[in-house]
Amino acid sequence: MAGEHEKNLVEILEENHQIDINKYTNYVHSPQCGAIATFYGNTRDTFDGKTVVELRYEAYVPIAIRCLNTICSSARSMWDLNAVAAAHRLGPVSVGETSVFVAISSVHRVDALDACKFVIDEIKASVPIWKKEVYSNGVVWKENSEFHERRSEIGKISGCCKPKVKVEAEVATPVKNGYCGPKVKVEDDVSVGS
Repeated sequence: MAGEHEKNLVEILEENHQIDINKYTNYVHSPQCGAIATFYGNTRDTFDGKTVVELRYEAYVPIAIRCLNTICSSARSMWDLNAVAAAHRLGPVSVGETSVFVAISSVHRVDALDACKFVIDEIKASVPIWKKEVYSNGVVWKENSEFHERRSEIGKISGCCKPKVKVEAEVATPVKNGYCGPKVKVEDDVSVGS
């Protein structure tokens, strides 16, 4: 959990709310800091030769917020950071729009740059946010490459890092392995215990 002295702003934005880049950049800005590192994750127009229409994101918001705060605290334990801001949208995100944004300030650029890469990689690997790619000719749920890299670690991770499960039409499949314990997503009114 984030300490009271930590300056973090983490948000999961509900459907149809765009990310206000200036809000998060201004939040981390400080006269004592010489660096602000940012990452914008934007919807691109193609993937593997297929035309992408939009991405659609779903999340279990309370755990996603807790995971984001844990990631921010972990980054602070490794680098000397002033402020951290991270936001992720839910719902449809059209081509060219930003779905995830990270801004980090520090006295020196190396800390901000390294921490920014760490934070976005951890978001993609472990936060319970699911992505559906909508193509001109179909729809596919996607797993991030960071998740695939972590898949081999399932069962080896101690503490709160446990596999997450997504359930659709009574079929359970592993979705993410991350910071905040088991997560079950249920669709079609199917009840599954964690």
